[in-house]
Amino acid sequence: MPPPSTPARTSGTGSGSGSWDVIVVGAGPAGATAARVAAENGCETLLLERAAVPRYKTCGGGLIGASLAALPPGLPLRVRDTAGHFTFALNGRAERTLASRSPTIAMVYRSELDAALTEAAATAGAQVRDSTALTVLEEQGDTVTVKTNRGETLRARAVVGADGSASRVARYVGVQCAQVDLALEAEVPVDERTADRWQGRLLMEWGPLPGSFGWVFPKGDVCTAGVVAARGNPDALRAYKEDFLARHGLLGPRPLHDTGHLTRCRRPDSPLARGRVLVAGDAAALVDHWSREGISYALRSGELAGRAAARLVAAAETEAATAADHYGQQVEATLGAEMRASRSLMDLFAHNPGLVHTALTRLPAAWRRLDAYIAGRTSVAGIMATPFARSATALATRLPLRSARTLTR
Repeated sequence: MPPPSTPARTSGTGSGSGSWDVIVVGAGPAGATAARVAAENGCETLLLERAAVPRYKTCGGGLIGASLAALPPGLPLRVRDTAGHFTFALNGRAERTLASRSPTIAMVYRSELDAALTEAAATAGAQVRDSTALTVLEEQGDTVTVKTNRGETLRARAVVGADGSASRVARYVGVQCAQVDLALEAEVPVDERTADRWQGRLLMEWGPLPGSFGWVFPKGDVCTAGVVAARGNPDALRAYKEDFLARHGLLGPRPLHDTGHLTRCRRPDSPLARGRVLVAGDAAALVDHWSREGISYALRSGELAGRAAARLVAAAETEAATAADHYGQQVEATLGAEMRASRSLMDLFAHNPGLVHTALTRLPAAWRRLDAYIAGRTSVAGIMATPFARSATALATRLPLRSARTLTR
């Protein structure tokens, strides 16, 4: 079982009221990063977190190259394992293991990652208040008012909402989603023999439901395993999870955690700001459509939001809209382009997972592209711009939707 992380510096009760340059809601990767960057830019910054830090978070905890590159230099973080081999399977069949040219995916616990990032924000000068939830968000003129469950009334020149996929701030901004999925996950203790079998190797299995997959991420004496598919058929997804865990010997041990959560992918025209209020990370529904990877999006959007919040602090009331629009343009130009490409890959995968599986496991060029993406040497947009990807996408979208179960009969 993972040891507890060192809590970040916190202020438990707060002052009851107060004015800040920037208030950030949510101390995950997006929020902690936004708070750190705003503080580094000279803003008096308050970071609110509804849970006590450190807190458990349902997440695979795999850091790809883009995530590692976005971490603050020197961040003290314990990496539990690093994946150098990737096993791909098609609903339990056609399994094949491939070696990475440069092992990159670092396996971490989200509780430890988030606590380390929150501590970095505190070190930069942000004040952290955990066990403090936002209850009311109001905006008038050049001031945003935040009320909390502690009875506090706080005011700021800019607010960043990074309070997860069920974000209250996202509702205020009006975030809209093009794709909503349900993920079911368990953290399972494993014996030494099982730990050795998984060490340095992760599993991705394309599942029986359209667009679904299962994963196993090793973390020493614990494996994080789960399944994900479109929201709307929870019974079928639970059945797939039970079958998946049983096939990989992870159903018997009592899990340390056994949870579920929704992942949301934004519509391309979904707003990223309203007045002096910005959203980042899961609150902005910035998640890869295909892999449902969100940490790299959270870290990168958090940095952009922290810089944008600092600009909003200095902006006159008439200039606030321009500063907020600039943030939206930056996100669209970078993360938005990635999401559009991942949506195309998701369409291809949902129509024919067998084609994707065969390409990855039988065509060395396809695996090299994915491996380069994992390592941070290319992007999903770069993968989908290849002639093979364009041709496969055009072909697959003209074919009937097929599931992995059909393809393996």
